[in-house]
Amino acid sequence: MTDTDHLVSLRRDLHRHPEPAWCEYYTTARIADEVERIGVDDLFLGADAVNEAERMAVPDEATRREWADRARDDGANPDVLDDLGTGPTGAVAVLERGDGPVVGLRVDIDALHITESESDAHCPAAEGFRSEHEGYMHACGHDAHVTFGLGVLERVKASDFEGTFKVFFQPAEERIGGGKAMAKSRHIADVDYLYGVHVGLDHPTGEIVAGLDGFLAVSHFLAEFEGEPAHAGAHPEEGKNTVQAMAAAVQNLYAIPRHADGATRVNAGLVGGGTATNIIPDESHVEGEVRGETTELKDYMRERAERVLESAADMHDVSVDISTEGEAPSATSDQALVDLVEAVAATTSGVDSVLERDALGGSEDATYLMQEVQQHGGLACYLCVGTSHPGGHHTKTFDVEEDTLRIGVDVIAETVRDTFENQP
Repeated sequence: MTDTDHLVSLRRDLHRHPEPAWCEYYTTARIADEVERIGVDDLFLGADAVNEAERMAVPDEATRREWADRARDDGANPDVLDDLGTGPTGAVAVLERGDGPVVGLRVDIDALHITESESDAHCPAAEGFRSEHEGYMHACGHDAHVTFGLGVLERVKASDFEGTFKVFFQPAEERIGGGKAMAKSRHIADVDYLYGVHVGLDHPTGEIVAGLDGFLAVSHFLAEFEGEPAHAGAHPEEGKNTVQAMAAAVQNLYAIPRHADGATRVNAGLVGGGTATNIIPDESHVEGEVRGETTELKDYMRERAERVLESAADMHDVSVDISTEGEAPSATSDQALVDLVEAVAATTSGVDSVLERDALGGSEDATYLMQEVQQHGGLACYLCVGTSHPGGHHTKTFDVEEDTLRIGVDVIAETVRDTFENQP
């Protein structure tokens, strides 16, 4: 049976301590404590869990140090923090029970740069588990995802199964920066069946989506323009104005023709530059993203975005450096695993409705792990556990209805058990 009270307590603790990409030191230490309590054959942390060379969107060491120190102040296990240092975060927990297939579950662990609501109508504020890290919040349900991972690990350990079960606790999903690092680690190479999971996505509590598709391939870019400063009043002709280049680039990014073969997206999410009203700005930047219904369509958008950025720089006689901050491909859930999830969900207490498939309509770097498994002959599936969240994802009032935690663990754990037994 699932210990719902423990799941709720764990999720609330994680909700109080949100951490951004590659700074999830408290979360990783909390995972390690829970895994030790459950008891597993192997636990790999930080640099032993990911391929460090494949990380993207990694903050500077000072930022990582700040969050590691904050985790220590928050009471995280000091031995785990000493092992992590300021290096990679994340974990892979492994249960081995003789010969049999290798089944994996991937959950993400990072939070968002959002200030959480203080309204009494917001359950975390009213019940005393609002974020203690002001300006950061679990506004997409990753606290519930970690709880799913640990709850399923405990349930699978208590069951009879033959094979190996792995739970991948992946950092940096919100920055599309951790999926590739975990997919290119040594731990994914032998996985035969992989499940990913997300909570909510506008599906109510009691609804399960057996297979999500429609993952938009995504690429995050940072374009940094560099020119020459000058006095804007006395000698404007001596300057090379990067804000002009940045403004031209933003306008023309949105003018990229969309593609007939499928959905394409572009957004300039963060822009800025300059230091004072009377100085020709010599440094400006655009941080944005492109997406495509397929990886090829994403590449189409990325190539044209780079052309726009470079042309804007040429037009205004400045230079531009374009770097990739995060990236993920598209993916599709395999029907055999979708069928398993659907069959389990239909007989799970608390599940009122089951959808075979739905489109995500966004991006997720679990696709790196899904493709890695599929490319070596395995199967992958991404499911959704509905929750009646009062605010939309990535908003200050987002919350997870706590009945969802038990439902999610029950569905996923039984699906994993059936996967070992049936080996689709």
